[in-house]
Amino acid sequence: MATSVLLFAAGCSSGSNDPPGSPENRTTSAAQSPPATGGSGGSASLPPAKGSVAVAGEVATGLASPWGLAPLPEGDLLTASRDEGTITRIDAKSGRKTVIGSVSGVAPGGEGGLMGLALSPSYASDHLVYAYFTTESDNRIARMLYDEKKPAGQQLGAPDTVFRGIPKGFVHNGGRIAFGPDKMLYAGTGETGDTGLAQDKKSLGGKILRMTPDGEPVHGNPEADSVVYSYGHRNVQGLAWDAEKRLWAAEFGQDTYDELNLIEPGKNYGWPEAEGKAGKAGFVDPVAQWTTDEASPSGIAWAEGSIWMAGLKGERLWRVPLDGTKALAEPQPFLAGEYGRLRTVVAAGGDKLWLVTSETDRRGSPEQGDDRILNLRVQ
Repeated sequence: MATSVLLFAAGCSSGSNDPPGSPENRTTSAAQSPPATGGSGGSASLPPAKGSVAVAGEVATGLASPWGLAPLPEGDLLTASRDEGTITRIDAKSGRKTVIGSVSGVAPGGEGGLMGLALSPSYASDHLVYAYFTTESDNRIARMLYDEKKPAGQQLGAPDTVFRGIPKGFVHNGGRIAFGPDKMLYAGTGETGDTGLAQDKKSLGGKILRMTPDGEPVHGNPEADSVVYSYGHRNVQGLAWDAEKRLWAAEFGQDTYDELNLIEPGKNYGWPEAEGKAGKAGFVDPVAQWTTDEASPSGIAWAEGSIWMAGLKGERLWRVPLDGTKALAEPQPFLAGEYGRLRTVVAAGGDKLWLVTSETDRRGSPEQGDDRILNLRVQ
């Protein structure tokens, strides 16, 4: 069991509604950070071309289909069970698991169910937990009051839906949500296997969405009355911000290339007309790409100057060192095959990450102890 876990600051910094690109888990406040730029300018201190990963311990074991992970201010963790529709609190020191409640309305099936979790930017005062989940009719985002004073299993309030109508399917439901440093809510969606949705700006499928915490379109979006922030995506499951407030996203390719993209508002990321670095006019090429056997990416995090990407089919953790908006070196794999499918990675401050495995999602080969949350030290 991990002997120490760094406390995680749940609140996001920045008071502006303009699109950022700033990190979810930063070690400095927004006021201390340089403004976001579209250029390639890197920081004065670049990460090494080659990095390292050490597993410091297991935070928890025996989890059922874990998907989303939300660190609490005092250091414990909330995790969502995709197939059971429950949220569990993990004691980060002892690994003790306590189910805080079920999310009513969740309809698991295929790649759908209870997926992404995020804490309200005002969690210290409002105690609201946001969740992205599949219902009988759609994918939606709701928020729930977490009342620690109530008995275990009854601590989660009824879902208050803030956004509905995201297309659902047996596959490609997206599911990742995160509050940016602008305190706006971002969501990665999938095109449900209907490839035409990705290029349809009026559809919510195959998009990255940006909205207020109440689910409304926000200043700085490409279209004033729309939450669509970027389009032409196949299935976005990873969202993270770097130290310069730039938004990065990971998504599944089909048969050729998975992608890590630098996200800019209003840009078209190509699917289904382009997959990987196609070099086609009008489409944004990814910063890094992998064959689908190597990656099939899910969650991503930014730490120590690199993007860290969890791979499902690839069963490895990828490191992409950054020099501004470009990759500093070729992506570097870690933990290949050691823990099976990897679903979620979350920055824990400094050189620490939490990594969630995904062997019990009906596509893995679970062993005793699966699924688990690992505590990593990275460089």
